[in-house]
Amino acid sequence: MTVLQRLRGFLRPGRQLLAPLALLGAVGLMVAMRPTPTALERVQARGELVVATRPSLTTVYRDPNGLTGMEYELARGFAERLGVELRLLEVDSTSDLKYAVRRGKADLAASALLAGHDGDQALRYSTPYQNVDTLVMYRLGDQRPAEITDLIGKEVLVRAGSRHADMLVAAQLDHPELSFEQVENATAEQLLALVEQGDGDYALINSNAYAIHRSLFPDLASGFTLSVDQGLAWAFRANDDRSLYLAAQRFLTQAKADGTTTRLANRFYGHVDQFNLYAARSFIRHMDDRLPSYTAQFQEASVDAGFDWRLLAAMAYQESLWDAQAISPTGVEGLMMLTNRTAREMGVSDRTDPAQSIRAGAAYLRKLHDRVPDRIQEPDRTWMALAAYNMGMGHLEDARVLTERQGDNPDLWQDVKTRLTLLDDPAYVNQLRYGAAPGGQAAVYVRHIRRYYDLLVWANNSDRHRANMVALAD
Repeated sequence: MTVLQRLRGFLRPGRQLLAPLALLGAVGLMVAMRPTPTALERVQARGELVVATRPSLTTVYRDPNGLTGMEYELARGFAERLGVELRLLEVDSTSDLKYAVRRGKADLAASALLAGHDGDQALRYSTPYQNVDTLVMYRLGDQRPAEITDLIGKEVLVRAGSRHADMLVAAQLDHPELSFEQVENATAEQLLALVEQGDGDYALINSNAYAIHRSLFPDLASGFTLSVDQGLAWAFRANDDRSLYLAAQRFLTQAKADGTTTRLANRFYGHVDQFNLYAARSFIRHMDDRLPSYTAQFQEASVDAGFDWRLLAAMAYQESLWDAQAISPTGVEGLMMLTNRTAREMGVSDRTDPAQSIRAGAAYLRKLHDRVPDRIQEPDRTWMALAAYNMGMGHLEDARVLTERQGDNPDLWQDVKTRLTLLDDPAYVNQLRYGAAPGGQAAVYVRHIRRYYDLLVWANNSDRHRANMVALAD
């Protein structure tokens, strides 16, 4: 065998090894070249959108139908748009929100955050979905602050790590003598409670928080507006790709354009804009001294009728101020102000008997609720049933017909309630099958019940009277 033959024999096994080595190299190259999934693709792949939030009445809270709130409804809508489930990650502080997003524990933070407020390059903020003002709150009867210099020498409270704290730090450049205290993990409600209790002179909160809490704190008021038209937005991780962020931008932009954010704002804040200081004080007082006598009856009736007991209690407060002996000039009586006709229909022998009145009122509301068309969704279905309780089902149907004729949705309470005032307008009476009716009164009736109902729900979600209420350190 020649040298060349021996050399070829020696090289042949090596040639066989080259093929698998080349294959491994190609596979490695393909793996290296495979694109990393985008933030949006990761959300869609795992089938859920993780949203960090801080529960409150302006973000996420629980009512009898489950979780709700401005942030919750928007986040749920975004998750549905992406075709995934929504999972909330509840945290205790603003710093925890940011940490959850920066570390990838949450895809975004939705918790009434002021857009771009902290200058933190690790976060990217979406387009604002709602604008708010910053208010300086004080106790009625104390000196009302009118400008930033009025805060000097006073105990001013803000949430730790908030934009409000940043505002006051900036104000200290012009007013070095200005001081304030940052309260760790405080909510707007807790700051208001501290001022109410005299543990602080002033507190800074957003206008949306004031709108939703003002009935719970009738002895507090806004002194002046420190800052106007600040945008509330969602926060994303800045060093992530922009895919999820851009999807959220498109969703929020469309939500504003098609009126979704306006409808949500009306749903959560629209019925609390008219505020009566004395009525709120009276409600809170009666909630403490009258409601406990009837709570058990409301809860029992709620089981049979299938309504939240707090809704029934709100109805009774609107009807009688929780006075079992109440009687109106038109002859209706009792907690639920039943007419003689309704009392006979519902088998009531004594309209002033609290248990009979509550049970009959709840059962009658259920009858009306069942007559509302099935296609009408909650909570619109309940608001329409309440309007029918006040003025009759026929008049409600007249209002719905007018709504449809005028090009709006007869299945949305927001659209129908604007036609209720037309039910006694001479220009429309001849179009009504069931004749004229005091529809404006029914609209006010429902608005008041919604307000009282929210107060009862919010009071149940409140920490104001609990031992773990936030307190300032000595």
